[in-house]
Amino acid sequence: MNNNKSRCRWVGEEPIDISYHDLEWGVPVHNDRKLFEMLILEGAQAGLSWITILKKRKNYVKAFDSFDAKKIAHYDNKKIQKLLADSGIIRNRLKIAATIQNAKAFLAVVEEFGSFDKYIWQFVEGKPIKNNLLSLSEYLTKTKESETMSKDLLKRGFRFVGPTICYAFMQAVGMVNDHQLQCFRYNEV
Repeated sequence: MNNNKSRCRWVGEEPIDISYHDLEWGVPVHNDRKLFEMLILEGAQAGLSWITILKKRKNYVKAFDSFDAKKIAHYDNKKIQKLLADSGIIRNRLKIAATIQNAKAFLAVVEEFGSFDKYIWQFVEGKPIKNNLLSLSEYLTKTKESETMSKDLLKRGFRFVGPTICYAFMQAVGMVNDHQLQCFRYNEV
């Protein structure tokens, strides 16, 4: 990782943060499992910093069966108790319950649309929105697209999917290119 490259101003100094920015953030994702993972992680972030989630990400992958929605949808009370005791994840009962509920809702969307990818990308008409940001003050926390997505996800039974979480999700999975204009990744994604 070249630390001399010009990056978005929000990127911290920690290697995990730099790596996430340089390799993942804003890259269009069309894999259902990866989309589900990012939706869950963005919901887990609510009230916390993203670096906290990045540091716990490997633990999340292990604790939540590599984000296999079919397995998660069948978690029972015993599994929930095990998750609540796992210091490697955010031990919040509501967020754990939301992950299980979101797995069920995710599977229903896949059943209806054929894939979560087909469903979720409709909110940006199948292609990334490219913004032209120069400073941190220009970043939005929600948009009409994230508000529409949030309403529809909530209607379908998803939780921890407010408009701000949805916008962060859209940025993470490349539905929106919010790399700043001076960032070396802006034109790459």
